[in-house]
Amino acid sequence: MLLTDGSVLVMASTCNATGNWYRLVPDKTGSYLNGTWAGAGFLQGGYNPLYFASQVLPNAQVVIMGGEYNGCSSVWTTQGALYGPRINKWTPLTAPAGWSTVGDAQSTVLPSGKMMLANCCTAQEALLTLTGGVASWAPTGAGKADFNDEEGWTMLPGGKILTVNAYTSGGCCAKGFQIYNPSTGTWTTPAGNTVVNLVDPATSEIGPLSLLPNGTVFAAGGTTNNAIYNVSTGKWAKAPSFGGKLDMADAPAAVLPNGNLLLDSSPGFNVNGSVFFEWDGTALHRTTNPPNASIDPSFVGEMVVLPTGQILFTDQSASVEIYTPVGSPCAGCGPTISSVAATLTHGSLNNGIHGTQFTGVTQGVYYGDDSQSFSNFPLVRITDSAKHVFYCRTHNWVPGVATGTTVVAAQFDVPSTIALGAATLQVVVNGIPSTAVKVTIN
Repeated sequence: MLLTDGSVLVMASTCNATGNWYRLVPDKTGSYLNGTWAGAGFLQGGYNPLYFASQVLPNAQVVIMGGEYNGCSSVWTTQGALYGPRINKWTPLTAPAGWSTVGDAQSTVLPSGKMMLANCCTAQEALLTLTGGVASWAPTGAGKADFNDEEGWTMLPGGKILTVNAYTSGGCCAKGFQIYNPSTGTWTTPAGNTVVNLVDPATSEIGPLSLLPNGTVFAAGGTTNNAIYNVSTGKWAKAPSFGGKLDMADAPAAVLPNGNLLLDSSPGFNVNGSVFFEWDGTALHRTTNPPNASIDPSFVGEMVVLPTGQILFTDQSASVEIYTPVGSPCAGCGPTISSVAATLTHGSLNNGIHGTQFTGVTQGVYYGDDSQSFSNFPLVRITDSAKHVFYCRTHNWVPGVATGTTVVAAQFDVPSTIALGAATLQVVVNGIPSTAVKVTIN
């Protein structure tokens, strides 16, 4: 997960060890390829999850909940934890009362700033409120047509959530979909269907539902089918297939700064031989594969959109790769700064900044159900008088996507190690920077 100070949070663990976390910190030039690893603490004893819900909150803290596996045992655990970046420490979080499972759950952060969490194995959902690090949960999600298991959630412009049903009464292949309205806390079932079946009949796995800057959602199938959802019309259409047996059952996708979509497919669920594509809004194009592609099924892949516009990729091995796309950021996709103090004090907290599209036009990275590595929040990047790059921890933004010309606010903390004097400041969202403004660090 990308954190609000520009570092990337990564978990490394074995079956017999408590989850051990690290941060990839970019070097003084802003390079992640030449970055360094720093320790980011341990989870509580007995909690070592695999395939779980995860979110970066507007207060800059990180929540993880559940896990299909715990210590490599299939238990669909209800355990959770909260990471405080300032103190570099994890503390336990409790699940909603009465839930016997959380497991490989969906989650998202709503425009209210609250995290919405699914119970993998029922239709239950809940909203998180944190008070002094203590979790309280309120039920939501009336009208859900089926169990949450294997489904993904995608935020649409305006804050509503799209999902494709994997367990409807008509079976996996009923082609149903639903929309969640945060204002009412309810799900509705629009007319129509996904046109083609996106759900693997054997496993109920589906692929990521990726919102693109052009106002469509590319819905990758757990079958060899793909579909396009048009946000403005609410209608579905068939999309090109990858070819052969390739599908994206539980697989990652990342929206590139140029508006294309990077996709990780493989020839069936849990079948080795990943093949990577870019979708340009009209056609699928083969692109380069990472080194382990021939021995990887797509479900082991994880992606993060870096502030450089590159994509960081892991595959449950000791290897970490970076994909560098080509092209310029898509027109109108970047944030803009309308106001920030001309003079900033090094080591100062809670500096205000205002502008538009601080949460980007998409959530950045998408998966099936059990991995959320969104990057639709503002990063403040300062290049100081020594030409060194610093990311200021941001917080207190209003979550959303594609908020257009609405002016929004955020806060940021200036590192105490930054050089004094003339500097430039940018806001970066989903790898796309704003125009730089001049500031002075004193």
